[in-house]
Amino acid sequence: MSNERTLLVATDGQAVMRSHDDGKTWYRVNVGQDLEYDDRVRCLLIDPANPRAIFAGAERGLFRSQDCGARWDRVDCALNDYAVWKLAASESDPSVMYAGTGSPTRSILFRSRDGGKSWERTPLEMPERCAGVSRPRMLALAVDPSDPNDVMAGVEEGGCFRSRDGGDTWKRLDTDWDDYPGNSDIHDIVILPGEPKVILVLTVLALYRSIDDGKSWTRTSARESWGLRYSRCLQRKPGSNTELALGIGDGTPGTKASVLISSDAGESWTHTPLSLPPNSCIWAFGANDADPDFLLTATKFGHLYRSSDGGHSWQKEWREFNEITDLTWVVGVPQDQELPHVTG
Repeated sequence: MSNERTLLVATDGQAVMRSHDDGKTWYRVNVGQDLEYDDRVRCLLIDPANPRAIFAGAERGLFRSQDCGARWDRVDCALNDYAVWKLAASESDPSVMYAGTGSPTRSILFRSRDGGKSWERTPLEMPERCAGVSRPRMLALAVDPSDPNDVMAGVEEGGCFRSRDGGDTWKRLDTDWDDYPGNSDIHDIVILPGEPKVILVLTVLALYRSIDDGKSWTRTSARESWGLRYSRCLQRKPGSNTELALGIGDGTPGTKASVLISSDAGESWTHTPLSLPPNSCIWAFGANDADPDFLLTATKFGHLYRSSDGGHSWQKEWREFNEITDLTWVVGVPQDQELPHVTG
């Protein structure tokens, strides 16, 4: 593949940072755009209709760049007045997308059927307040790779939900788990296609795994199995039905962290080496179908790592950031890049 790629780091306070030279130099969003250069951006999603375009969920709505992150425009839609915490698109029908909102606004699941141009709210809506984080936020969304109407949503804190009709009706799943109500803090969800299809739901303290389409679940305790109690994020290796990465730490923000990988669809896990110790919990992963072995991961407090071997080892980048919220990368660089506002 081409060596030209853009690395993108979403932050809480410096919008989206980007590098077009493989991490040597980093740019901030220029002033005068719809997305403010000091905005809080919660999530990123590559546009399935355009490999150079990216959606960003921010504190005040949804934004899109069609030039590898150089220029950002607001998607004027029903999400304008909501903090967008998570975005997901269907693999089998990319026109179907889902968005989860949350703190400081109401936590609601929205749906798009035109590739993210317009959005409508679904009946999945959380109370204004919850026990653990004051205001709930929808951190986890996953769409069955073979069915755009089969979608799962996870809320911090509020539980795990599933819809089989594109979001018109919902069923709560975690109330059937053995240790309910101790598992309503949902951090991530991955659905792996294949025979059998494997569903993985990551809570703050454990991983739940189902191989019978959610009829039954096995629980793996984070502390007992991996030595760290705060499990945060999952990443399916692009194109693989069996390979995954998991980010974990000793708390939030924490002082210790680790990345684990699995080659058997989450049945077993192995710690992988990080070139330098992380300064807080592992918080996000970034991947792209264009090169499944090139992965990014980051800590909550700004350490960025890359892997060129599918997650088996990780090298820390020289550049450190303020609080990181999400990661991705796209193939290509802007053709007519404006003078960046800040470089470093």
